[in-house]
This record gives sequence, structure tokens and C-alpha cells, in this order.
Amino acid sequence: MADSKTILSEAEEKMDMAIMYLDEALAHIRAGKADVRLLDGIRVDSYGSMVPINNVAAVTTPDARSIAIKPWDKSMFHPIEKAIIDSALGIMPENNGEIIRIGIPPLTEERRKQLSKQCKSESETAKVSVRNARRDAIDALKKAVKADGMAEDEQKNSEAKLQKVHDKFIKQIDDMLMNKEKEIMTV
Repeated sequence: MADSKTILSEAEEKMDMAIMYLDEALAHIRAGKADVRLLDGIRVDSYGSMVPINNVAAVTTPDARSIAIKPWDKSMFHPIEKAIIDSALGIMPENNGEIIRIGIPPLTEERRKQLSKQCKSESETAKVSVRNARRDAIDALKKAVKADGMAEDEQKNSEAKLQKVHDKFIKQIDDMLMNKEKEIMTV
């Protein structure tokens, strides 16, 4: 038997996952500012296995416009450079024999608009996930009324609570999008 609290908590958990997904997706969108998470998707061949760069090197941001990568093993310089060049990051690394530097160039107006559209797309995906979680919960509540004999008043109250939770998450997504767009559009 499904009770309304369980259904609501499962829906909220799914909505929370959508927020976590969006946070991660927005972190990987370059906003003209250096962020070590830009390198998260890049894998390096280390002794036969593909691993993230931060598993073979210390990755830091010495200032707002650059990322410094200091490999722990000198033999990793070339594989790290190659992985960065081959990635979709679109930035050429500089190697001085000690540290690999990645300079984050300022964004052009056209690139800012593209990134803004990409952010909107990611936020829309998160909103769809939140809406789907709400729909699934409403379906579960209706099924509980028919199959398990849940009171219709409880169903209506639970749907109202669910709507409030839904609205809270949608507002959070809008706020995250607005902050990221502001970050992208700031020159």
C-alpha cells in the first residue's frame, strides 16, 4: 500500500536529482571564467586505462583566466596535452616543462549567445524531469485512491503539496539559469 508521504518524498527526490543534474551540466558550460570542473569530462590514457585528468595531476586555478595542471608523473605531460587538444573545450594548452597552463580566453558575443542557449536547453531538460516527477506522483496518488482506498481528500491535499514542491523546484531551476546567464553575459 502506497501512502501519500512516500509518494511525495519519492517525487521530491526525483526533482532533487534534476536540480543536481542541472548544477553539474551548468558547471561544464564555460563562462569565460576558469573552473577546474571544465576538465571533468576529459579522459587521459594512464597505464592502459582512461581516467579523469585530476586522477593523474594536480589541477588548480591560479587566477580567474587560467587553469594550471601539474602532472605527478612527467611522462603524463604529452597524454594530458593531447587529451585537452582533442577535447571539445577548444583551448590550446601551453606547456613549460613543469606545468600545463590553459588560458581561458574572453568569450565573443556570438559565443555568449550560444552558451546562453545551451544553458536554456539544459534548464528545460531539468524542468521536464521535475514535471515528469510531478506527473508520476499524481498518477501514483490516483492509483492509491482506486487500488488502496486512500481518501480523496488526502489525495487532493497531497496534490496541492506536490504542486508547491514542484513550483519551488521550477523557481530554483529558473534562478540557477538566471545566475549562469548573468555569469556568461558579464564581460
